[in-house]
Amino acid sequence: MCAWNRQNMMLRCEFRYWEIAKKFGWEDDFHSGSLSQWQRLKPRVWSLFDEPYSSKYARAISCISVAFILVSTCSFILKTDPSFQIPDIDVFYSLRVVDENGFKNYHKTIGTDKPVTSPHPNFFYVDLICNIWFTFELFIRSIFCPSFHKFVRSPLTIIDVVSTGAFFFESLLHAILIQTGSQVTLDFLSMICVLRLFKLTQHFSGLKILIQTFKASAQELSLLVFFVVLAIVIFAALVYYAERSQLNKDNQFTSIPLGLWWSLVTISTVGFGDMVPKTYLGMLVGSLCALMGVLTIALPVPVIVSNFSNLYSHSQARGKLPKKRRRVLQAHEVKPMHLGVKSHHGKHRKKSSSATFNQPPANFKNANGGPPNHDNSAAKLMA
Repeated sequence: MCAWNRQNMMLRCEFRYWEIAKKFGWEDDFHSGSLSQWQRLKPRVWSLFDEPYSSKYARAISCISVAFILVSTCSFILKTDPSFQIPDIDVFYSLRVVDENGFKNYHKTIGTDKPVTSPHPNFFYVDLICNIWFTFELFIRSIFCPSFHKFVRSPLTIIDVVSTGAFFFESLLHAILIQTGSQVTLDFLSMICVLRLFKLTQHFSGLKILIQTFKASAQELSLLVFFVVLAIVIFAALVYYAERSQLNKDNQFTSIPLGLWWSLVTISTVGFGDMVPKTYLGMLVGSLCALMGVLTIALPVPVIVSNFSNLYSHSQARGKLPKKRRRVLQAHEVKPMHLGVKSHHGKHRKKSSSATFNQPPANFKNANGGPPNHDNSAAKLMA
């Protein structure tokens, strides 16, 4: 029994490292047992920065990265609070001569002006330390990624590059403007760093499930947007002419574009109350608009909930698997087409293709003409 468990563990470990070799495109070197030192180091470092649950060191790096993201976001929020801002005060002096009864009196005036306020200088050092970490992380991930072209085209990579580049670009321009004596500020570039919150999807599987739910429900959401836009235009035109049908001195719907704003707020069931119809016909149109909004928004909700339930169930089932097998298929790797109902022929074809590409060939022979040397290559990857 002990020997069987040891053999089963070796098979799982072998399949895991064969899967890693397949991800990096090193299947031939893996089967032949000719993996170089770089080929054994690259997946290790990549797992540390890309797969938080692969090891305890990866979890530690993930916690550090999340901490820097949260600190950077808190710094961006707090620097706009007046309590953490320093006013730039300009002091000016004036001398006025007043002639009173042949005597000259000199009146001195001291005045102050506060044209702008700037954040506390310590916020700059906090942002600098955070962006140094983000630059280091981006550099390591770009070197050890399986495919550089896919890594560059990744949305998270684009967000990271834009956010980090915006900080250094803003700091450089701010230093140049100070040298020239200009009072122009470029603080609006700092809001780009908020996009870095999307990097949290790399560290929390729940956010991945939510994003994949929206991807799987893209067709239903696009249909919802189409119906909402159609209803907004129709009810904006109806309420505009309904308010003009009677004598109304307090008519707020002076144009159809203003009616578009009112229609959007009413259909989304927000109802700010800044614009309200005053005539009976306008009230009838407003009631129909609110009812149509409730029905339109509620229609695609069951489909979205069903997709979320399927993805969440898959994530929970994967969490109960042994750690060595959790890398086979993650929740965020489930394609939206897997969530729908497939034909019987499609299922068999998918299974056959999956069996072809997810398992090493049975009749593969190494360079010596013998069976594939799995144990040697797996041992080298684990070393």
